[in-house]
Amino acid sequence: MALQVGDTASQTKTITDKDIYTFADLVDDHNPVHLDDAYAQKTRFGRRIAHGMLSASLISAVLANQLPGEGTVYLSQTLQFVAPVFPGDTVTARVTVIKVREDKGIITLQTLCTNQSDEPLIKGEAVVLAASTN
Repeated sequence: MALQVGDTASQTKTITDKDIYTFADLVDDHNPVHLDDAYAQKTRFGRRIAHGMLSASLISAVLANQLPGEGTVYLSQTLQFVAPVFPGDTVTARVTVIKVREDKGIITLQTLCTNQSDEPLIKGEAVVLAASTN
């Protein structure tokens, strides 16, 4: 089945404390705004927030596992972080095809992450190379 403008896919995940601490160790980002309740309480957010790239990585999962799917390779991704993700938030990453360049297998997708209240968290655009099925 060929991809068409308007095709969409999504994935939802609740961001846990374990996710945040594991991500911090994985990428060696130990910013106290993510890990220290007392520190984070004094910030503009009033409590700890998840790493922005943790939530953004859910976009990659949708691209790799659903749309376009297996073998997809990132060419570029823009990200605009518009609201924080807090521990316990349920994040839905959604991708929507906005352009298909069939001759090269290049797909451009709108990317959006929202929380459980459908508030936008991350907006952007991905350009990917879809795997050849030939």
